[in-house]
Amino acid sequence: MKTKKRRRLKYIAILPSLVTLMNGLCGFTAIIFASRGVGTVWSPQFLPRVNVTFFAMSGYMIFLGMIADMLDGHVARISDSTSGFGAQLDSLCDAISFGAAPAFLMLKQVEIHYQGLQFENLQYSQFVGRIVYLIAIIYAMCALIRLARFNVEKSDDDSSHLSFAGLPSPAAAGLIISMIIFQQDFLPKIAGWLGSSYHSFELAVTCILPIITLMAGLLMVTRIPYPHVMNRLLRGKKSFTTFLLAVFTLLFVIWSIQVAMVLGFFIFMLFGLIRWPFIYRRTSTGTRGLARTSRENSPT
Repeated sequence: MKTKKRRRLKYIAILPSLVTLMNGLCGFTAIIFASRGVGTVWSPQFLPRVNVTFFAMSGYMIFLGMIADMLDGHVARISDSTSGFGAQLDSLCDAISFGAAPAFLMLKQVEIHYQGLQFENLQYSQFVGRIVYLIAIIYAMCALIRLARFNVEKSDDDSSHLSFAGLPSPAAAGLIISMIIFQQDFLPKIAGWLGSSYHSFELAVTCILPIITLMAGLLMVTRIPYPHVMNRLLRGKKSFTTFLLAVFTLLFVIWSIQVAMVLGFFIFMLFGLIRWPFIYRRTSTGTRGLARTSRENSPT
């Protein structure tokens, strides 16, 4: 009985794979930062001006992973070195950076802040903790399902790289980390201006975070269409208005990356939700019209 010869991997594109691994490295580093808690501040000797919490650094590392995730595909296409190995490696790194890392960061963020609250009912406190754990698990599982479905349904056609079915995992992670970075690295800078309401804002972000995490996880496994922003921007020539919009966006990011991240990721999420009913209605109308035309032209 002949045994099927196993196909061996002979060649690997070095540069795109290194960029993809950088994504996974950022995700793993984010988990390390998140595990160190909120009470400590990361201030390395070689960067004396960097003075942010470990939770904020965890969010920034996931954001760097997003940048690496955007670059690896473009590097592979420019160098004409796209491969199945690269696609599988990309999904595995995404599972770490945009699946496990955001879920763990959200869990630690809420867990530590809830420890400072005095619940009169111990059972209620345990119930809230279990709900947060469950939400973190649901998000991580939805991210894995989203990535597995993307691998199965992915096509080599260029049109398939212009949109996504469901919220992309980097955008889902962005919804979570943008809120944490906003709370950890922006609110303290305006604490004097907020005054006594600072702790109320801080608590509000912590309470909303599990809800946003659950919403992001569920949106990943839907069929709601979302555009591939980078591929659409970099594809072909664009109008002068698009160029000005890109410049103003870049200036806004430079002015306050924390606020820009919150607005950017939430606008992207809402854009898909608002646009979806119109697309669904147009698609349904077109399908009914095509079926009616087919029946009219069919021989009796």
